[in-house]
Amino acid sequence: MLQVSELYIYPIKSLGGIAVQSAVVTSRGLEHDRRWMLVNEHGHFITQREFPQMALLKPTVETDGIAVHHHSSSSLLIPFHCERRPLHQFAVWDDTCFGQYVSEEFDQWFSDALNMKCRLVYMPDDSEREVDQRYAKPGMITSFADAYPFLLIGQASLDDLNKRMMLPLPMNRFRPNIVFTGGDAYSEDLMNHITIAGITFYGAKLCARCVLTTIDQQTAMKAKEPLKTLASYRMKNNKIMFGQNLVHENTGIISVGDELSVLSSHTEERFIVTKKPITAA
Repeated sequence: MLQVSELYIYPIKSLGGIAVQSAVVTSRGLEHDRRWMLVNEHGHFITQREFPQMALLKPTVETDGIAVHHHSSSSLLIPFHCERRPLHQFAVWDDTCFGQYVSEEFDQWFSDALNMKCRLVYMPDDSEREVDQRYAKPGMITSFADAYPFLLIGQASLDDLNKRMMLPLPMNRFRPNIVFTGGDAYSEDLMNHITIAGITFYGAKLCARCVLTTIDQQTAMKAKEPLKTLASYRMKNNKIMFGQNLVHENTGIISVGDELSVLSSHTEERFIVTKKPITAA
């Protein structure tokens, strides 16, 4: 049996994740997931790819909002319901979506914590960012996530990767929303149509991995792994793949322990195995 073993939300794009036992599935993904993001003084979103110190900002879910903690600063509480402000356009990769600045007080806190000028942006309910129509049905939306509302990874896939490396890595390097146990390594690659707790999910496309996976989420230090090892056996179309992006149709609640049922699958093209290592930037 395939079973949900871990659930994560990432309220602020590219900050630390929060492990939860249950999560509400909304029209754009897990509740609170990537509804906020940080942008620089030019309005461009920032991530750990360029600023690994973002890993040191740790959010938690509180009764009234999202708290953010930093070892050198006091904690910050961001209310779930922000005061309505004018909307601005922001680009997330190739997409343009709408969001609002939250407050100058929060901007200053994040600027001080990260030692760089930045501002906090929130995506209100009436801002709808449609998922890439090449991989989703019309009307499917997401938040400030890179492209899709969910990332699914099997525990067996991480176990297989760790067997190939000198030092094992935790699941938080890959920032999944849903982790499951059971099945073969990389079985998520082949999932077309699945259900969890009566909610319908579809495999959209495999997840191409970047240097963010090389950042230790506790220390913010970079290394070459896991990209060096993954490049030796998980290359496809010159990209390193690990995990499956999902889209979904309905809403509800999913919990750790729920059964994951595969209703249809497909045959994935074979990966190109190469001996050439990748050097993490």
